[in-house]
Amino acid sequence: MTNAIIITLCILLLIAYVFDLTASKTRIPSVILLLLLGFVVRELADILQVSLPDLTPVLPVLGTIGLILIVLEGSLELEFNASKTPLIKRSVTVALLPMLALAFGLAWVLQQVGGYSFKDSLTNAIPLCVISSAIAIPSVKSLGQHSKEFVIYESSLSDILGVLLFNFVALNEFITLYTVGGFVMQLLVITAVSFVATIGLSLLLSRIDHHIKFAPIILLVILIYAVSKIYHLPGLIFILLFGLFLGNLDELQHVKWIHRLNPVALNKEVHKFREITTEAAFLIRALFFLLFGYLIETAELLNTETLVWAAGIVAAIFLLRAIQLRLSGLPLKPLLFIAPRGLITILLFLSITPDSSIPLVNRSLIIQVIILSALVMMFGLMTTQTKERQPPVR
Repeated sequence: MTNAIIITLCILLLIAYVFDLTASKTRIPSVILLLLLGFVVRELADILQVSLPDLTPVLPVLGTIGLILIVLEGSLELEFNASKTPLIKRSVTVALLPMLALAFGLAWVLQQVGGYSFKDSLTNAIPLCVISSAIAIPSVKSLGQHSKEFVIYESSLSDILGVLLFNFVALNEFITLYTVGGFVMQLLVITAVSFVATIGLSLLLSRIDHHIKFAPIILLVILIYAVSKIYHLPGLIFILLFGLFLGNLDELQHVKWIHRLNPVALNKEVHKFREITTEAAFLIRALFFLLFGYLIETAELLNTETLVWAAGIVAAIFLLRAIQLRLSGLPLKPLLFIAPRGLITILLFLSITPDSSIPLVNRSLIIQVIILSALVMMFGLMTTQTKERQPPVR
């Protein structure tokens, strides 16, 4: 039995690697194929009467680690300098405004239709309003550099802002001056923690001469994130700042204390660290979506009661996105289509407490919105011109 599980996992991950290799040519997001593969494995297991333990508790663990590695991987690739300021401003705007508009609009509809409290409605709406960097970032490798940078910034910021908004709404019974002050204090605390942790981890990365040096760094990053979650601090901000710092050492050469980190040697280590992070992110991401596909029930996928809601939500997602892209002076193609829901949506949905959950926002609705938004991205990328002819995002 053990050998069979090992063989099956290896084969599935190798197939996932083939999906990743061919994604740039087929324009089919690997997540669609991974979900389908996981679903097929589930059906085969039922046909062959193979009994497996309940793997549902594993999903949030894989999702959290995957989210950390994916945001870290994306931030390590980003250039951060004065010339990027307009791009970052637009990324924040496009990530935040449609999210807020959709979240409050959907919460109002849920309140009117179901008679739920606005707080519970908003708590359930937010997971559906956050772009998944786990799907968006790997799907834009074939795009031009400007569009790819925009998507990495936007989707990473969407994850961070979505988690911030969700925690603020879910953890506070009432919004008062005191709760807003506590929220601002959390941001200040995580910024200070990020600064200290980034310097400490960078120093370790440049000074460790043991043959095992990257695994402890990744484990410390995950540990800091997990501890920050216990205290309801936005740990993704630390991940983003840590990645940006390591990926932009050349831009910080003029800062005197940076020389104490031996930036020349550190740059070489960062290159290796980036490669290991990319490989680890691929493995965790593939396992997460394979498992999620495996856990999908046919009845949930074909639930007609939620399908109309899912189609309406997806239509609203891309309508609001089109409006915001136009207002921001950004090209609709290919950016309009890259607004998938995925890993972060699942994690936030699983974080909703039973007393705040709404029957309408269930697994069926989440699954359908994820698949429909990924299909829109797939068909949109298929109709997008090649990298060399992509219009730049200024």
